[in-house]
Amino acid sequence: MTITINEDLRAYIDPLTEDEYAALERSLLSEGCRDALVLWGDLLVDGHNRYGICQKHAIPFNTVQNHAFQSIDDVHLWMIDNHLGRRSVSDFQRGVLALRKKEIVAARLAQQQSPEAPAGGDAHVQAEKESPLTREAVARAARMSSATLGQIEKIQKTAAPELVGAIKSGAISINAAAALASLPSEKQIAAVAGGKKELRQAARQVRESRLPQKPKVELAAPPDGASADQIEIYRLKGLLAEMTEERDHLKKKVQHLTIALAETRSEQ
Repeated sequence: MTITINEDLRAYIDPLTEDEYAALERSLLSEGCRDALVLWGDLLVDGHNRYGICQKHAIPFNTVQNHAFQSIDDVHLWMIDNHLGRRSVSDFQRGVLALRKKEIVAARLAQQQSPEAPAGGDAHVQAEKESPLTREAVARAARMSSATLGQIEKIQKTAAPELVGAIKSGAISINAAAALASLPSEKQIAAVAGGKKELRQAARQVRESRLPQKPKVELAAPPDGASADQIEIYRLKGLLAEMTEERDHLKKKVQHLTIALAETRSEQ
């Protein structure tokens, strides 16, 4: 039996870590390959790691054809949905995969709605099955909040590869990485090179720089000839306005500190 490996397809999903690969190898050696490899014709779709290990140790395996695939996009969507359902996939990986699904569906809809799209047939059936994916729907598919998905989208667009690697290794949280992604690439790389402590400190500095400055409260001066009571009322109004602004400022600062504390605890 001929099995073809497409390197782009193999790399479409993040590779296993060394520990995960070692655990899979131990499982296959002790229990055999229980799950069939998924093929599209002779193209291997799911089971690249199992196939490699089985080849290495001459472990028997079974294959199954997925006849529902009509295009490489179908393959990608199947791979995405398959991995989104796995508990071992990290939050960042789930977000990236869900965003890929959104892009594929959007591109298909755009193609189906273009004047050059063939009328009727498979395109019409496919258009009925698919609808635009909202950010909320994509976030639900990834089992995360819309805010977190937005941070992952920002990271994809502006983060240096080194910063993305730090997220995947667990050296920095998605929230902190999204803050650092607003910095120039050289500063991101320098923070990653400094290790976890430098990453946390850099993210905290970015958040603090975004805190609004304490506004200066200005009230109209009391009228000429104001009585003592009017002057006192004016003073108290000014004091109340300052305290209100200080309260709002401290609330925002507490929010940033709470996030930083949660990240520190999760890394301990």
